[in-house]
Amino acid sequence: MKRLATCIAAMLLGLGATAAGADTRWDMATPYGESTFHTQNIREFVKEINEATNGELRIEVHSAGSLVSHPNIKRAVRSRQIQMGEVFISILGNESPIYAVDSVPFLATSYEEAAELWEASRPKIEQLLERDRIKLLYAVAWPAQGFYTNQELNTVEDFRGLRFRAYNATTSRMAELLGMQGTQVEVPEIPQAFSTGIINTMITSPTTGVDSTAWDFVDYFYDVQAWIPKNMVVVNQQVWDQLDESTQEIILEAAANAEERGWQMSREEADRQKAILDENGLRVIEPSEELMNGLREIGEQMIQEWLEQAGSDGEALLETYGYN
Repeated sequence: MKRLATCIAAMLLGLGATAAGADTRWDMATPYGESTFHTQNIREFVKEINEATNGELRIEVHSAGSLVSHPNIKRAVRSRQIQMGEVFISILGNESPIYAVDSVPFLATSYEEAAELWEASRPKIEQLLERDRIKLLYAVAWPAQGFYTNQELNTVEDFRGLRFRAYNATTSRMAELLGMQGTQVEVPEIPQAFSTGIINTMITSPTTGVDSTAWDFVDYFYDVQAWIPKNMVVVNQQVWDQLDESTQEIILEAAANAEERGWQMSREEADRQKAILDENGLRVIEPSEELMNGLREIGEQMIQEWLEQAGSDGEALLETYGYN
């Protein structure tokens, strides 16, 4: 009777411990479409778990924001509305500046630097998530960010007055410093936002540019490699705690494989997607030194502002990273 009561309580809570003979279904939300390499990587991650548990733990992936909108995914995981989700880490920058460190302009601009920054920041991000009863499983980088626009950009003065897609606190601040008007636009809404004139400029990866067919609404991609942000995959801690140890080990192994595979996919994707942009008539441009110097000055200002916001935790993080 005691065991029966425990099982009933677990089902009512949507926790469903995975044990021999169990048949547990999880819902996972991601804001990105099926063609995005992050989603393809998640599909492999979920497939590995399904096979290793003999189908006892089945994770249904809801892509393109079809189940939960991007800004609400972390909250939905925390409240157990869904068991698992993928989030663009720096979208949480309003909760803590630590979440936004990988989107601070020109702090980490190569995959090697981005990996080092992730190693330095992961423990602090895990601590933040633990406060919300959320467990981090893995994170994967995007290709470096560049500007998409309909006008030539030769100096930072050319940004003034543009209508800019902002998607987190960092990009909103960048818009302000460059004299642009920032508007929050999620990835699935990008084409419509451009076609209706809500925005006429954005900074994002070559991947998102291809996925949104940017050549339909802009003429230029400036490959400034401003930063290399990441997505993270998380699970509700209480849901996690209900799993038996062997299932937890299966998920952790699949997560480690997904992180390694995802970073490699990102590296391979960067050049391939820039080539696709070019093939479709979008001019991929190496920025002028004058433009880069102006952007780096903005980046240095934003690094210092981030440090002021992040305090001693931020200082310790950047010291671990090796920034001076």
